Amino acid sequence: MEALVAEIGFGMIFATTPDGPRVAHTPLLWTGDGALQFHLARGNALARHLDGMTALAVVNGPEAYVSPRWYESTVEVPTWNYVTVEIEGRVRRMDDDGLQGMLEALSAHNETRIASGTPWTMDKVPPARLSQLKGAIVGFELEAQAWRPTFKLSQNKSADERERVALGLEQEGSRAIAQLMRDVVG
Repeated sequence: MEALVAEIGFGMIFATTPDGPRVAHTPLLWTGDGALQFHLARGNALARHLDGMTALAVVNGPEAYVSPRWYESTVEVPTWNYVTVEIEGRVRRMDDDGLQGMLEALSAHNETRIASGTPWTMDKVPPARLSQLKGAIVGFELEAQAWRPTFKLSQNKSADERERVALGLEQEGSRAIAQLMRDVVG
């Protein structure tokens, strides 16, 4: 589950506010010690409410439509295979040093994914401009108290049926979910 969060690196934060239920889409950073860090625009509807609240983070992994034509049986129906994880926990607002550290770690993590060129670092931005940009966002940390994963990978089907579905998914370009079907379910 932690690997999924680290690999995807983007998710949704849900909370019920005095203004009703709200969701924010944001980059995520798994700290490795039980916390999920993220930032929101200062003007985001959740930003002014999250500190001290219990919230739900949702990270969606690979997903794909499963056609009944890939099954041996002709009496099957369409479905969807997917991987997702929900993380529930108490949220606290970060101070400026925490925000700075999170932004540096988030940038470094994502820069390693780019194959060519020299990784970008925050020291390339003049201090006054960086301060201005950081003033427009708020950093948060969610202390993970509950994990709820959902792995729907045709695990209710036989190994032969799963392989037929995985092959169909690969042919349609959904390699990641096909690989998970083989790796996670077996």
